[in-house]
This record gives sequence, C-alpha cells and structure tokens, in this order.
Amino acid sequence: MVKAFIGQIVHTKSLNDFEIFTNGFVAVDENGTIIDTGSNFQLWQSKNIAKFTEIKEIHLKEEQFLMPGLVDCHIHAPQVAQIGLGLDMPLLDWLNTYTFPLEAKFADQNFAARVYKKVVESTIKCGTTLASYFGTNNKDSTLILAREACRQGQRALVGKVCSNCNSPDFYVETTEESVFATMDFVNDMKKLNTDLVQPTITPRFALSCTKELLAQLGEIAKEYNLHIQSHISESISEVEFVKSIFSSSYAEAYDAAGLLTEKTIMAHAVHLEDDEIELLKKRGTSVAHCPASNTMLSSGFCDVLRLIKKGVKVGLGTDVSGGNSVSIQDAILRALDVSHHLEFVKKQDIKGSGTLKPSQDEYAPINYKQAIFLATLGGAQALAVDHITGNFIKGKEFDALIIDTSIHPLHNFDANSTAAAEHKLLELVQKFIYVGDDRNIVNVFVAGKKIK
Repeated sequence: MVKAFIGQIVHTKSLNDFEIFTNGFVAVDENGTIIDTGSNFQLWQSKNIAKFTEIKEIHLKEEQFLMPGLVDCHIHAPQVAQIGLGLDMPLLDWLNTYTFPLEAKFADQNFAARVYKKVVESTIKCGTTLASYFGTNNKDSTLILAREACRQGQRALVGKVCSNCNSPDFYVETTEESVFATMDFVNDMKKLNTDLVQPTITPRFALSCTKELLAQLGEIAKEYNLHIQSHISESISEVEFVKSIFSSSYAEAYDAAGLLTEKTIMAHAVHLEDDEIELLKKRGTSVAHCPASNTMLSSGFCDVLRLIKKGVKVGLGTDVSGGNSVSIQDAILRALDVSHHLEFVKKQDIKGSGTLKPSQDEYAPINYKQAIFLATLGGAQALAVDHITGNFIKGKEFDALIIDTSIHPLHNFDANSTAAAEHKLLELVQKFIYVGDDRNIVNVFVAGKKIK
C-alpha cells in the first residue's frame, strides 16, 4: 500500500535551495521509500492508479506542514544524565570534574539501560530521526544504546569511545583493550541485522589517544568501510596541547592515522587553520557545528560559512551535555545566534572593546532556511548518508516530521489569513523554528514507520 502525505511541505535541496509546496504531496511505498514528491497529487494519482491499486491519503491540517526529520551530527548519549552541569567551566576542567566520572558509571549495565532509554525517547520527541551518538569506553553499555535506538526505530550511528591516555586512572583503556573492544563492538553491531543503526569508529579526541591507537582505529575503519567521529580544534588550550604531543596540526594528527575520510565527521572545528580546512576538504571530511557548547564551554565562535565556502560539509550537533538541550531545533536557533554575533564582531566597532576596528568584510549571517538545511540535508551529507535521507527526493527513505502550529506555544491565530499561500507557509515554518518546541512535533517517521 502506498501512503500519500498531502498538504504543506518544505525541504531543502542545497544550502540556498529551499523548496516549498503549498498543496503538495509525498508518496511513500510500503518499504518506507519515497516514490514521488510534487505539487499535484490528483495528476500523479491519475497517472499511477493502475500501478498502485491502494493509495492511502493522509491529509495535513491547515495549520500543519511536513518537513524532513532533524539530524543530530554530534551528541554524547551518556552525558544526558548530567545535562546542565558545569557549564561555567572551560572544556578540559569540565571533562575531569563532571564527564569522566559520569561516563565511568556506565560500566553498570542497569544504569546504562535506564539512561539510554530516556536519551532515545527524548531525542525522538524533539524530532531527531538520525543521531550520531558517542557512547562510553564500555563496549557492552554502548551496545545497549545501539539496541535501544533500534528498538525505538531511530536511525543512528553509534560509537564505542576509545581513550588510552590523558584520562583518569578510573576511566582509561590500554591500547589492546581499546582495539579489541572496538572490534568486538563492530562485530556485535552486525548481529543487530538492521540498516538503521550502524557502528562508527570513535576516538574521543587526539589528546586521549596515542598515535598507535589512532592508527589502529584508522585501519579498522578502512578495512570495514566504517564511519568515523571525533572532535577537532574545540578550544585554544586543547589545540596547543595537541600540537605539543603530535608536533603537527590537529587535522594532521588525525590524517596521519588515516582517520580523515569521506565518512568522517569532526565536531567543533572552531579554531581550524586555513591549511587544515583545505585538508578536510581534500579528504571529504565533514564538521558538526555545535554552537551551544562552543558558547557554554567558552570554546569560541565557529564561522560555519568560512567552512562551507571552502568546500567542507557541515551539519549541526547538540553536543549534549556541553550543550544544554537535546533539541536540534534549539541548535538551529543557536547557530543563527552565533552567525549574527559573528557579523557584529566582523562589522561593528563594539563599544568598550578597546582596539577592535570595524571590518570591511562582506560577511552576511545565515538565515533560517539555511539553518534548516544544516539541520536536515546538510546533516545527512555531513554523516555521508544523504543518499538515504535528508530531504524528500525520490528514492530516499521517508524520515519526516509533521509540525502542527496550532499547538501551544505557537497558537497560530492567523491560520485563516488572506496572505498568499507561499507567504503563509513560510510564516508557519518561521513560527516553529523561532518559537516552537517538541509539543509542535506531532508525528515522527523513520523509513516510513511512525515512531512518535
């Protein structure tokens, strides 16, 4: 049976191509694959009525619209248990005070099961149809996270974290332990027998891994053609520490181990040098922009347009619990904030700043349509799964949200406005992005299956 979602629809085709259908449709087959998208359902139906004997029509209400599911390119699942704590600390102090002690607790499988159930529930509630999850050093508890995502129907990349140095004695592995556990994790993930949840090689960051461990992780990723995730150039002190250990740039440290690939995503990238950006572009490596944590842990401003203009793919990450929300919609707002703040820094003579001079830079901040791209198709591209998800192109899987703007806190009192249909739809989208929350996400679909 084919399902046809009929009504107001939005999605992106590129950073600057935001497509809307004021009375369109997305047709989805019984396997959850999109078989067509367009603006005239009646015409499509008349041409395909013989081919598809049963077509179930799902009509959206006037206050609703359909959009692609949200993509979280970087989230630490165990850290949801400490969300909101220590955000007045620099990165390395925060890790030692809060994060490492918490993650060590995930050796307790019962504790892991309780936390991860809530993590997946919470991200789905917020419209995350695809998440790239960091687990912990503990392989068995990270498998619990993978199984939970599978059970709840969320699309996910899940990684067992690897760290064999510069970590507390109570939360560190030997090289052999890390490599063997990673291999076991990859093999156990295959036994899940699902396309929705896949393993990703996860060195915590260069500081917590020796050259030997990084190289062996690179070999595993290459042998099995796996995704890779880690951190890069988050804070200035971290960058200097990496240089002192590896005698190279941050990006070169990963590249020497074969960890910069077309299936690699690096979080933050706040302080990348131009030659590092060029290296990421050359390798096809992507960046997860995490505006909330970059601000809260005082890491700095990441100029995502600098990365994009130089050819690096970028998606958004919540980076919980460096960030204080599991919602990618919140990350959209933070990304817009940071982009506008960068414009102020680049163009304004900010009073009280001392020697800062106005810039002649032609910088223009990203707009809400571009931010939606980063949160959907851009995120899918960054995670190298845009052939599967990210928008409503024929042949992709139906990962989608139904947004209802009549629900609190939006209360769309102007639903019957006489404004042009295109203008009205864009206003509904803006209302959701700027004012809405998870209450406005009434349905979540992954691969055609409703999971909320």
